[in-house]
Parts: sequence; structure tokens; C-alpha cells
Amino acid sequence: MSSAFYPSAKQGLFTRPALAIWLQIAFGYGLLEAALWTPQGRLDLAWMILTAGFIIVMASRGPYSLREMGVTIPSAKAITWIVGAGLILAIALWLFAALMGADAGPTHAMPLRTAWQYAIWAFLQQFMLQSFFFVRLESLLGSRRAVLVTTVLFAAAHIPNPILTIGSFLAGLFFCEMFRRYRNIFPLGVVHVILGLTMAASVSDALLHHMRVGIGYLEFH
Repeated sequence: MSSAFYPSAKQGLFTRPALAIWLQIAFGYGLLEAALWTPQGRLDLAWMILTAGFIIVMASRGPYSLREMGVTIPSAKAITWIVGAGLILAIALWLFAALMGADAGPTHAMPLRTAWQYAIWAFLQQFMLQSFFFVRLESLLGSRRAVLVTTVLFAAAHIPNPILTIGSFLAGLFFCEMFRRYRNIFPLGVVHVILGLTMAASVSDALLHHMRVGIGYLEFH
């Protein structure tokens, strides 16, 4: 990466520039958690808008190029490897759920409109995960450590839903490693949609709770 700052390799993790990056990460994640743990309503919507606004502003004003943030046109190699591997994972997820009997109860059938909304949300998640959190953690910790730390943040955002927390950790490792290798969020967004819809169709909603996280999981009836 040409313009990214690597304080861990050059000046340490706790210099003033590094602390500014840590603060951005902490503030962005804090806003996200506030949105996830606020009951649905106007305040919840306000938190979500504030979170999205903060991340978009910080991403646009940061030192990272469009290529570094992974928002350029993906290469054919990136599309082939990421989407191909994602399809294999989706089939494996479906088979595993069937073998474990996780599909014994009614699943969460998404109508077309809801599926499209989920697709948009999946791409937004990849932008937040990779173009905001990963690139900053990478500039602090290096790319390999950033894969693990970003994955932990991604999984923690799905607490207290146990299935999504575990699934998100495994998926997060895939997402972040593929981003580290191929540097593009768009095929990752496609795979995110495929895996999410596969899980919704393969796992009983009694276990999945409409794929809700945060306070939404606790309030699910």
C-alpha cells in the first residue's frame, strides 16, 4: 500500500498518528454497537444514520486510496476466486445444516423485497468491515494481524446470536483474507449475500431468530 501509514513498523502503535487511527476505529465501532443495542425506533435509526455518516466521512477523508479501500473495478481473478470459493462455502453450509438437522423447523423465507434489502446491507457491511476497519487496522498491525482482529470485531457485532456469531467469525476470516489478497469489496459483497441467504434458508428460524443480533435477538418472539 503506497499511502497507508504503518506506525507499527515505523514509529510504534501509540504515537499521535496511531492514536488518531485507534480513536477512529473505537468511535466507529462504538456507534455501530449503540445502533445494534438500541430498541427499534427513531433513536435506533438516528444511531444507524450517525454510524453510516461517520464511516463514510472518515473513509472519504482518510489517507487510503480507492484501490486500497477495495472500491475499484474487480479483476477477473478476484471475481473467479472469491465468488467460486463463496459458492463452495454456501454448498458446504447447506449440507452441514442438513446433516446436523438445523433445518428441522421452519426457516426464514425472505420475500424478494427483503432479499434485496439484505443484499444492499451486505455490501454496506463489507464497506464498513474492509474499507473502514480493515484498512485502518492493517496500517496499525500489518495485514495478517488485521485479518484476525477485524474478524473478531465482525463476529462480536453479531452477539448474542450464537449461530451468527460463530458463523460470522468463520465467514469473517474468509472475507478479510480474500480482501487482503484481492483488495476488492464487490465480489465479497456478492458472497456475503449468497452465504446470508443460504443460511436463512438452511437453518431453522427458531435457532436463527430472523438473523437478528444485538437487542433485536433478545426481543425476538
